[in-house]
Amino acid sequence: MLLHLLFLSVIAFASSVLAAFGFTQSGSNYVIDAGSDNALVFTVNGGSCDITSIKFRGTELQGSTGTHLSSGLGSATVKVEKVTASSVNYVKVTCTTSTLTHYMVVKEGESNIYLGTYIKSEPSVGELRFIARLKSSVLPEEYPYGKVSTTAGSSSAVEGSDVFIVGGETRSKFYSSTRFIDKDAQCVYGGSDVIHACVLAPQPESSSGGPFFRDIESNNAGDETNLYWYMNSGHVQTEAYRTNVLHGPYILAFSRSGVPKLKEQDTSFFSGLSITGYVPTSGRGYVSGTASGISGSFQRVVHWYNSAAQYWTIASSNGAFTSPAMKPGTYTMVLYQGEYKVATATGVSVSAGQTTSKSIASTETTRNSLWKIGEFDGQPTGFLNADKFLRMHPSDSRMSKWTPATYTVGSSSLSQFPMAIFQNVNNPVTIKFNLGSAPGAATLRIATTLSFAGARPQAKVNSWSGPAPAAPTKIDSRGVTRGAYRGYGEVYDVSIPSGTLVSGSNTITITSISGSSGDTFLNPNIIFDAVELFT
Repeated sequence: MLLHLLFLSVIAFASSVLAAFGFTQSGSNYVIDAGSDNALVFTVNGGSCDITSIKFRGTELQGSTGTHLSSGLGSATVKVEKVTASSVNYVKVTCTTSTLTHYMVVKEGESNIYLGTYIKSEPSVGELRFIARLKSSVLPEEYPYGKVSTTAGSSSAVEGSDVFIVGGETRSKFYSSTRFIDKDAQCVYGGSDVIHACVLAPQPESSSGGPFFRDIESNNAGDETNLYWYMNSGHVQTEAYRTNVLHGPYILAFSRSGVPKLKEQDTSFFSGLSITGYVPTSGRGYVSGTASGISGSFQRVVHWYNSAAQYWTIASSNGAFTSPAMKPGTYTMVLYQGEYKVATATGVSVSAGQTTSKSIASTETTRNSLWKIGEFDGQPTGFLNADKFLRMHPSDSRMSKWTPATYTVGSSSLSQFPMAIFQNVNNPVTIKFNLGSAPGAATLRIATTLSFAGARPQAKVNSWSGPAPAAPTKIDSRGVTRGAYRGYGEVYDVSIPSGTLVSGSNTITITSISGSSGDTFLNPNIIFDAVELFT
């Protein structure tokens, strides 16, 4: 009898661990079991499309707020079905509203939720993002940047309601961002079992902003740890949203064996699941060629875009490249020296099953440089605080002091030149230099990466005042105070008349000007890329 009871206990335990793939309906909820060894069971609300429970190996990961699109769809038509494609079983959840169709797919035996979101227009509920709101008591840690975006335990707010002080350090969800071109897994993790919950997004072809765009990835806010995938947002938005396209596939993955890798993911099975907007590899084409005219010290990035899609790749050391698999269409093609645009080609046609041959060369001309501060790479590389601003607020005590700077060509270190000028804080920057002879007419090139609140640079060369540039195109978003530097990348060329520069000592001041003002660091500012004087 004892052995019989023991056997029944083992069977009962096994049935609670070894999953039964499929779904059941409980009232208005659907309970979906992935049938995986590391059991994944989650519940979808049949009226809202919210995920209301996520159990991984029996541990509840879901916080008190739902896991969902945007801040929740509110209401949606939800359909759940079993699907078999190429002898593999799936559970497919389809959620439909007037503006979008959202898919959640589970492949039998895996601990992943595969997602895709087709939008007709930007959803009325707000930004197009997927957000998993998980238990901070179970998954308190963030990857890959650690505590920089953990705002739990904050003592005060520095700016708005999203930049905080925690233990004397500035923290914000914005500081968790990674350039699209560098993106791999973004995760939250914890627990005695060391559970990782991760978002992985293959080439975000339907998002906006290009290869260097970055957005929020994670945030332990105290009550919950939030894990995000932003598809469209107004955070330093430089490009129109793409609609009538599928965003995805992207993946919410659960793991006990560390951080999953993007290159290990295969979402090609979406081709057999009737996913609106999905284009299989067989229906795509490629572009190959050579990128030239950029020195070996810079990364060569090739970028293609149109109103329906965006792609990019990094050319090899000899300039050779092949694009990712692209949807058919006509694209604009851009070559970047790092992040600095050096060439553009239009009318690049891509056809299904074909490889288009198209090379691109830098159009930058050789200049007789008298001096250069920084490199034209589209970033504030090497400048004061450029090594810190991605992960902290400019007011953070760990930052070097922001004061009006004087930079002497030939003796000052690059890190003495400010990465940004804040109109009310460290305005202007002064450049001192000696010339062996008067060069006649010259050009001062001031390359910037981002402007906030209409800021732009005005130069004074010795006693001559250069013209005030027109206001740049406004980006209705904060920038450097939330760790962002990538905008339209305005380049200002100041034509210096002959006789202005003299043999011997010269001085240039660069002042940030704007018709508006503000408080502390949230005031008109520009971020520098490089400054060069040439003839």
